[in-house]
Amino acid sequence: MVAALAVAATANAAETKGPVTDDMGVLVIPKGAPIQIGAYWVMSGADSALGIDEKRGVEIAVKDIGGKLVGHPIKLNVEDDGCNAEGGQTAATKLSSNPATAIVIGPACSSAATPGAPILWKAGITDIDTAATAPALTAPDRKPEYAGLVRTVYSDIDQGRADAKYVHDVLKAQKIVTVHDGSPYAQQLATVMGENFKKLGGQVLSQEAVSPTDVDMHPVLTRVATEKPDVIYAPVFVAAGAQLLRQSKDIPGLEKVPLIGSSGQMAPDLIEAARAAIVGYRITYPDVSPESMGKNYPKFVDEYKKAYGEAPISGYHANAYDGAQLAFKAIEKVAKTDASGATYIGRKALRDAVFATKFEGVSGPISCDQYGQCAQFKPAVYEFTNGDPKTFKIGENPKKIWP
Repeated sequence: MVAALAVAATANAAETKGPVTDDMGVLVIPKGAPIQIGAYWVMSGADSALGIDEKRGVEIAVKDIGGKLVGHPIKLNVEDDGCNAEGGQTAATKLSSNPATAIVIGPACSSAATPGAPILWKAGITDIDTAATAPALTAPDRKPEYAGLVRTVYSDIDQGRADAKYVHDVLKAQKIVTVHDGSPYAQQLATVMGENFKKLGGQVLSQEAVSPTDVDMHPVLTRVATEKPDVIYAPVFVAAGAQLLRQSKDIPGLEKVPLIGSSGQMAPDLIEAARAAIVGYRITYPDVSPESMGKNYPKFVDEYKKAYGEAPISGYHANAYDGAQLAFKAIEKVAKTDASGATYIGRKALRDAVFATKFEGVSGPISCDQYGQCAQFKPAVYEFTNGDPKTFKIGENPKKIWP
């Protein structure tokens, strides 16, 4: 960890400004100026429900503290990362280029977090990930350039273990094929699930790969059919997931083979893309039923509905709200204001405060370990019951069927 902090310190030498001395530099917010909080999520395209849902969660958190923090109005600067590596790099570069950025919240996708977090940390900016779940991001052997990243969402180490148990113990599958789209999220989750499935005594016949933009899935599905799996496990995103689901119905031998998706597909856009084929489709997902969330979650959902005129459109709004709360609480701990009304925030002190802050969030307990993992996974499986996108509502369509 010392080495990790040194990486960022090379870009920001220790300095003293006002009442604060910090090894990684000091952010100064003049009296009356806003405290600028950066954010990056997928805000356009097939997976935009993920990012829009999280942005709304943060907006509610800002509203709940009156739009001010340590005496300054909050300014939220949001970048669209497109849920891909190039977008994550571009978004993080823009946010880190703003010397007034105090902290960053997001992203939604591991593809964006993987290149984005190191760019931010090189600038001494802490990144609170709100939905990117790739195991490598908070693994004990993660590289020093990820030392500034924490996340208020679970790790797919836990989801992969739970998914394997469901497929093996509940579906009674003995042979599976996994499909990923090359993204850090899908590839790592498919690998972890497969490893755990084998530990339970099952067999992984093959690990197939598609592109997120592939339109014709018939070749890969035809190949999968020759292997005669009991289940196909495909934790891909919306576009590829819909194509796999629709086209698997055309392949002889796969008509009755369950296709199981995962977290990246929880959105009304999946119903729009898959239509009638969606009925009966199951995805593994964190349990977001009210009884599994924090005690204030129902109140939060009521606020969400009043603010946006609809129920949450994806499943990570609570994680984003808690990410904002974590940022606010840490800033309040370390910020110092002088007689002129200017506020000073030490960048290393802020990073350390984020790691040390614990509270009961709307998504559940938030408590970070030394590698930045701050939330736990509660497993569930949801099944779609209607092909009309207007009926999308987590808990109803799709409805929770397990546990």
